[in-house]
Amino acid sequence: MSSTHSPQSPQAAVGEQRRGGRWIAHWDPEDTTFWEHSGRRVARRNLWASIFAEHIGFSVWSLWSVLVLFMTPEAGFSFAPEQKFLLVSVVAFVGAVLRVPYTLAVPLFGGRNWTLISVSALLVPTGLAVVLMQRPDTPFWLFVVLAATAGLGGGNFSSSMANINFFFPEREKGWALGLNAGGGNIGVATVQLVGLGVIALFTVSAGAFVPLFYVPFLLLALWVAWRHMNNLSGARTDVAAQVAAIKDRHFWIMSVLYIATFGSFIGFGFAFGLLLQSQFDRTPLEAAMVTFMGPALGSLIRPVGGSIADRFGGARVTLWNFIAMVAGTGVVIASVASDSLPVFITAFGVLFVLTGIGNGSTYKMIPGIHAAKAQNMIAAGTPREEALSQTKRVASSMLGLIGAMGAFGGVCINLVFRESFAATGAATPAFIAFLGYYVVCIAITYFVYLRTPVGATPAPAPTGRAHSAPDADTERVAS
Repeated sequence: MSSTHSPQSPQAAVGEQRRGGRWIAHWDPEDTTFWEHSGRRVARRNLWASIFAEHIGFSVWSLWSVLVLFMTPEAGFSFAPEQKFLLVSVVAFVGAVLRVPYTLAVPLFGGRNWTLISVSALLVPTGLAVVLMQRPDTPFWLFVVLAATAGLGGGNFSSSMANINFFFPEREKGWALGLNAGGGNIGVATVQLVGLGVIALFTVSAGAFVPLFYVPFLLLALWVAWRHMNNLSGARTDVAAQVAAIKDRHFWIMSVLYIATFGSFIGFGFAFGLLLQSQFDRTPLEAAMVTFMGPALGSLIRPVGGSIADRFGGARVTLWNFIAMVAGTGVVIASVASDSLPVFITAFGVLFVLTGIGNGSTYKMIPGIHAAKAQNMIAAGTPREEALSQTKRVASSMLGLIGAMGAFGGVCINLVFRESFAATGAATPAFIAFLGYYVVCIAITYFVYLRTPVGATPAPAPTGRAHSAPDADTERVAS
């Protein structure tokens, strides 16, 4: 980033942007004068365009979680439940894998340019879905290979988050990234609402209408990105920071926790309709009337989870959230055993809310952990600016990489459901496995981030925070 004492005025910077097309050579959001005069307006314009593109990306990624509801014998399909779970697992896997290269693409191509490329690419899986839903006799292996291209939509999240991260100053990144993530996540619920509308109006024989519905919106997203987004010349790929993040033990620990929160959110979102059909024998219409509510609740509550974590500490909120997830999963297991659909839907809805809170609180922990490391480095004699710069770089890279790891949780969720139905014809073993994983996460959160070792002394509070509540994550890691 440029120095805050920039030789260019804010007006000159914007003028340069207009003369040079969609590339901005000077961008310094930490410069208050620059930010107030022109930076905020440009950043927010890019944010809203990014949210729209990412929202459509999430919807395309989630397409097959809805289309499996249309894949019934009445529509000519003969796929078993475990085959359908495998199908959505493969789509989730491709999306998870693509998150890492998509993060690196923004500095290489520019945020606007990569948004245009990535949104254009989504026309391929959308068009294939239209064709496949009209060809139920397609061999299953080919069906899976072609449907897997919908995973392109999963990569959009990481590139969108990386791009918006460059635009905003540190003091507003939490709000901007939370809004960007929540606006994208709710695309899971949107596509399920579209599926409900198609089933209600045209029956299960019209599954091709769902992806067809998104074609004009993809074209609109392309126009919005072309018209309203910018590339930043100063955005750079920090490979060294990503390598340092992978070597950090907290990367792997936090990945385990985020797999439990975001992995559960996206995995349950993909599986909800199939569970209602396979476990409770609901019709496609009955399933579609319910499935959108869970992802909608989880998406909307995510910023609230971050806000609660800001007040009480990310680790503390995450611990209690996992305890609640264990209790909620216990109720889900009981509802499946007793074949109680109302209890199942209610408890599963609560689980979605808890995954949303956990998504916000775990992401809050990451900068808190590295703030603690910075204080340790300063106390050991490292210059303050150097310590803050180094830990901030690693924390930023870690956010993107942990996001990719969390998406793999969605793959695991659906693979576990597949094995559960293949072995027993029911979801109960799968939910027991998830409950056990959440218990492990409780232990990790407490022993790594909350329990103070015997003989340890509290870390000194960071300067400038004398009037704020201490961050639980910072205290524990610094001790």
